[in-house]
Amino acid sequence: DDDYEYLGVPETSLQSSWDHCSDIVCTADRLGFDAVLLPSGYELGIDATAFAAAVATHTEQIRLLLAVRMGETWLPQLARQLATIDQMAGGRLLINIISSQIPGEELDSGMRYQRTREWMQVLRALLDGTSVDFHGDFVDLTVDPPRARMVSGSCPPLYFGGFSPAAKDTAAEHADVFLTWPDTVAAVADTVADMRERADRFGRELDYGLRAHVIVRDTEERARSAAARLLSKLDADEGERIRQKSLDTHSAGVTRQNELREAAADDGFVEANLWTGVGRARSGAGAAIVGDPDQVLAKLDAYREVGVGAFILSGYTHKAEADLFARHVLPRIDHRPLHVPTAVVPAGATIRTASPTRSSSAAQLPATR
Repeated sequence: DDDYEYLGVPETSLQSSWDHCSDIVCTADRLGFDAVLLPSGYELGIDATAFAAAVATHTEQIRLLLAVRMGETWLPQLARQLATIDQMAGGRLLINIISSQIPGEELDSGMRYQRTREWMQVLRALLDGTSVDFHGDFVDLTVDPPRARMVSGSCPPLYFGGFSPAAKDTAAEHADVFLTWPDTVAAVADTVADMRERADRFGRELDYGLRAHVIVRDTEERARSAAARLLSKLDADEGERIRQKSLDTHSAGVTRQNELREAAADDGFVEANLWTGVGRARSGAGAAIVGDPDQVLAKLDAYREVGVGAFILSGYTHKAEADLFARHVLPRIDHRPLHVPTAVVPAGATIRTASPTRSSSAAQLPATR
């Protein structure tokens, strides 16, 4: 339920459904993207895990980055579900760890991230095929791994994002790819540097990903016009209602996105080709890379230079923007050999170098286009 021709103006044909969402994923697969994010949200239509199982049988190359909310499902059953989906997908499953509130439940930030740390540790062990004898604050479990196993025999890379100190420490200790939301290039560089220091304390190295929107057209003027058109029917009260319905409305990450929007110029641009207008009608990632193909590619390269190796990009409408990005930018992306593939919603590319201290589950994954 985050697909619009005009932000804040729902259209039945663009709402979450099997037909609409599977069409987006199959289109991204056909266009040659590495992976697609399947987001998790209680109010956002169909269930992502059930959807992943179904769409796995309708796709050929694209990897499925499935968002999984920690605490929602009994851990051994979750491991069995994920291994089953990975088998259905022929080993194409990736996991995006979500630590936000469970619908109907309230935990303070520290407790939520403690639960997430325990769940990530135990989930990785079960997907590695290891028996578990774990007794923590939230997980009290002695169990053998499910007989259903991941195709690779080990846990796939765990993608994770969060901006509070507890979230960053959780990622540093247990994640494989740290995801950040759109920000200025300098701010993203600071985030990468901060996370490298945190990961080093645990004797680990991470890969880094950027989740942002994109609006690319053959000229900058047309790209800016497309951005303006996207907001042209937005009612301010409706935009506020959309932002407030998210379970992470008061998170550190959302707070930063609000600050970024407030710091922008009157046209919504906070720096060259980074437009904050999307955040007027959505919680979470609230900025877009906007420009002609050269400008969009240059912006991606600028983020690459400060350490970003994975891009999770989306646009409005998802299918149309995926096609535009595939025509204008994707062929020019330098796809160097990877060990952790790109995740894309539904447009993006990854350039990454090897991380020698990462777990074998990440290092053994082959590159995809």
